[in-house]
Amino acid sequence: MRKILVVGAGQSGLQIALGLQAQGYEVTLMSNRTADEIRSGRVMSTQCMFHTALQHERDIQANFWESQAPRIEGVGVSVAGPDSSRVIDWVGKLDGYAQSVDQRVKMAGWMETFAQRGGQLVIHGAAVSDLDYFSRTYDLVLVSAGKGELVSMFERDAARSPFAEPQRALSVAYVHGLGPRPEHPEFDAVRCNLVPGVGELFVMPTLTTSGRADILFWEGVPGGPLDAFQGVKDPSEHLALTLELLEKFLPWEYARATKVELTDAGGTLAGRYAPTVRKPIGRLPGGGLVLGVADVVVANDPITGQGSNSASKCAASYISSIVEHGDEPFDEAWMQSAFDRYWDTAQWVTKWTNAMLGAPPEHVLNILGAAGQLQPVADRFANGFDNPADFENFFYDPGKAAAYLESVAPGG
Repeated sequence: MRKILVVGAGQSGLQIALGLQAQGYEVTLMSNRTADEIRSGRVMSTQCMFHTALQHERDIQANFWESQAPRIEGVGVSVAGPDSSRVIDWVGKLDGYAQSVDQRVKMAGWMETFAQRGGQLVIHGAAVSDLDYFSRTYDLVLVSAGKGELVSMFERDAARSPFAEPQRALSVAYVHGLGPRPEHPEFDAVRCNLVPGVGELFVMPTLTTSGRADILFWEGVPGGPLDAFQGVKDPSEHLALTLELLEKFLPWEYARATKVELTDAGGTLAGRYAPTVRKPIGRLPGGGLVLGVADVVVANDPITGQGSNSASKCAASYISSIVEHGDEPFDEAWMQSAFDRYWDTAQWVTKWTNAMLGAPPEHVLNILGAAGQLQPVADRFANGFDNPADFENFFYDPGKAAAYLESVAPGG
């Protein structure tokens, strides 16, 4: 039986651990926190998983919260004008619903399931020196801990990383009490509100430790008015600032938020990081090799909501590469091929995300505007969140965009 070590208990690490466990591998999972510590800790992310990623969870029988989490049936876009009026507003319908489960709920539950199913769970932070030893005792070591010392083992891929600095300041509040959405009260959607030159606000329904909630997620251009959360440690102050900015820039969202309260004392998060693609193979001082997973090697800005989706897709891809490799050694060539297989998917996410971080060119504004009049355009944009490769066909090139809009126009 092949022995696999997974370092890091996030979306990808746990999904890989559960998936390989189900295939009969002897899996050890290292986490620097217990399930209870994760469950009672601070929120870790803003996750909205679309159909393909959710299906990967179903495939390993780990979709434990599917019946409880809100079914997100659309993606809506609004654009604020200079006077904070709403100049664009539409919602595209998803072919398959999306869902958001607070990672505190999911990761804690998955860790407990992994242990109950006979997996070896080690609660201990891992240093590079630890991995030197483990690389000699396991057939394969996967590193899915996306922060800290371990990430420094993986060299930045400059050709695939156009940004040296963070492109957004990130701020998150999980809340109860958000009012119903008047535009489509009959179904849930993730709503993206664009404030040109200032930043974006995402509003997404989620399942948290205390049940149904909503996430208010500001992405602020660094140095701008939304870049105001650094140093704010008090959760209630964080929420008050979130609402103050809502009232100023997005009054239609503020109107729903006048009675909100935080889900819990750990329901806020703020930070920033530079989007980075890294080389997938980490080299240890003793000569051993480890394979980087998900955002260890491909970390995109969350503006396109792809983090947990990419983690799920990376996990599914790596599981396939491991199982198909049989009893052959997990050498450097295999590690590179496993990453290249994942990059076939991830490259489209990186291209789209990096494009969305810049000022939208005229042809993109034309697409966003047309989506308000033409439902097929709204629907196609919404479903791009599940399959970002489709944007290659109509989004980046002005000629392709014009031809597409002409084809869906009445009489086109």
